[in-house]
Amino acid sequence: MTTRVQKWGNSLAIRIPKDIADQLAIHQGSELEFIVGSHGITLKPKKQKPTLDDLLAKVTPENRHAEIDFGKEGNELI
Repeated sequence: MTTRVQKWGNSLAIRIPKDIADQLAIHQGSELEFIVGSHGITLKPKKQKPTLDDLLAKVTPENRHAEIDFGKEGNELI
């Protein structure tokens, strides 16, 4: 598949065809990584950092580790 470079203000732009955007879950406002290499340009969706809720949703009774007792650290009474 090919596309053309177009002028957009003082910059240049390319269009991402809808079927490719849908396949990669790219929409208006998506952040992309722009990688320049010896073989050309690579664009890929920027990986989003997971939220605490995303990480906690993956915790299950099967993958949860047991509590660890480190003993007393200071002058604790209990």
